[in-house]
Amino acid sequence: MENSELLEMVRNRAKGWLTQSYDEETRQEVQALLDREDATDLIDAFYKDLEFGTGGLRGVMGVGTNRMNIYTVGAATQGLSNYLKKQFGELEQIKVVIGHDCRNNSRKFAEISADIFSANGIKVYLYDDLRPTPEMSYTIRKLGCQSGIILTASHNPKEYNGYKAYWNDGAQMIAPHDKNTIAEVNKIRNASDIKFKGDKALVEIIGEEIDRQYIEALAGISLSKDAIMRHSDLKIVYTPIHGTGVRIVPDTLKAFGFTNIIHVPEQDVVSGDFPTVISPNPEEPAALAMAVEKAKETDAELVLATDPDGDRVGAAVKNNEGEWVLLNGNQTALLFIYYLITRWRESGKLEGKEYIVKTIVTTELVRTIAEKNGVELYDVYTGFKWIANIMRKNEGKKSYIGGGEESYGFLCEDFVRDKDAVSACAILAEMTAWAKDQGLSLYQLLQRIYVEYGFSHEKGISVVKKGKSGAEEIEAMMANYRKNPLTEIAGSKVAFIYDYSTLKGYSCQDKETLILDMPTTSNVLQYVTEDKTKVSIRPSGTEPKIKFYCEVHYKVSNPEELAETQKAAEEKIEQIRASLSI
Repeated sequence: MENSELLEMVRNRAKGWLTQSYDEETRQEVQALLDREDATDLIDAFYKDLEFGTGGLRGVMGVGTNRMNIYTVGAATQGLSNYLKKQFGELEQIKVVIGHDCRNNSRKFAEISADIFSANGIKVYLYDDLRPTPEMSYTIRKLGCQSGIILTASHNPKEYNGYKAYWNDGAQMIAPHDKNTIAEVNKIRNASDIKFKGDKALVEIIGEEIDRQYIEALAGISLSKDAIMRHSDLKIVYTPIHGTGVRIVPDTLKAFGFTNIIHVPEQDVVSGDFPTVISPNPEEPAALAMAVEKAKETDAELVLATDPDGDRVGAAVKNNEGEWVLLNGNQTALLFIYYLITRWRESGKLEGKEYIVKTIVTTELVRTIAEKNGVELYDVYTGFKWIANIMRKNEGKKSYIGGGEESYGFLCEDFVRDKDAVSACAILAEMTAWAKDQGLSLYQLLQRIYVEYGFSHEKGISVVKKGKSGAEEIEAMMANYRKNPLTEIAGSKVAFIYDYSTLKGYSCQDKETLILDMPTTSNVLQYVTEDKTKVSIRPSGTEPKIKFYCEVHYKVSNPEELAETQKAAEEKIEQIRASLSI
């Protein structure tokens, strides 16, 4: 499209927002964009619709079709309302839960969504204030609701907000409900299609009572109460990074029995501006820097952090030299799986029908731990909705122990159907007390796992390719990896190739085609070599980049070998980069 044509199209779309269907403040902001000589902001705001994808909405806040505002949120809620009425029209009362995080406009968007649901005759349970995403998931199941939404942009920068939609099992929607909801949302073409005038009689404010029930349920998953009693004064530094964990995480730690929770006062301030961090992401060392400093000041033993909507957990521990180190998502997943399976076994709870779940890009050491303990493992795509899908299929038939992914998400309980940093914080603290009973730090417990089950080192590499040409380059790279598959990576022959876009694999040794048992296709290519090196390649679904997940394995016989093994692993990752030409 020529620039003049694009500008004309954008101006026409913007003028559609000057009608009486839109509020005066919005009309004024749109007119100001139209009046500016520089059309850059106008184009960015209106050149496309903010897409309601399979996970919902996410975007920069502001006026326009490509922004998070009351009208894009309204269209999403009206479309979801229309679909719920089609699916559950036989019910006497359709019910939904609405939660929100600390972000700017999150409460406003939540209240407007409540108005729209209620205007459509749908009963709404609206939280009185910010709450973590996993608690919203819990509430859907607890109150027997058909759906739920939460206003959050997870750990994105402060300019963003988002809208995640859930189904009646408490999990984010998958097919067919995701695509059917998207179709209904896409039918909403104008603000006049949205029922904004709510029915207050159908909106019920909820809060403390659900908090109490949620925390009680979480306390019930504790596996080492005696260890906590012996180490109840364990010094734990916790930061919510300005988000939803600010009250619920400390209260849950106390319900488990921990009495010495140290706050980071500056980061207990609830704020959508995230004033103390550049990015409120517990994967980023900078986000935990203040908490680590507090741990040094107080001689604490564990640092815990949660992202703004309380579903991802970050942790830092002391190494053998007393230096603070951050655990990555694969390491926390290893610790969770090892601990949960070990305690289930020691408690006599393993009966042969237990299972765990991981994503295909998460460390294979999780599989080794499961297999050696006779626990079934499921491998799923990235995204916690796929872990929840396995839980849904196994409900009432098999026992869920835990599941997680390398991107700092884990779920220790089966009554929530999304990653839960609230329970993850409590179990990490409990695990620290349990390890202390054995004379080990959490870091040394991780070392024990490496000695017992093998050492793995993982590294994610992202190659950014911006713009239309970048997208085409990424597509060409994927096509080339498929057309000209690697035969060797970092000196080891490729043994298996798995192409999830066709759900077919190939055994290079046996020359056999394999069928991959997955619920749908995904643009992911995976190589596994003879020395168990695993490389997964996939384009990002939300950013202009192609991602490479590299994993290497070694055997170690004692903790003293780990430092040299770590160096060897890092060198091998560089060899993998050379093999992939990245």
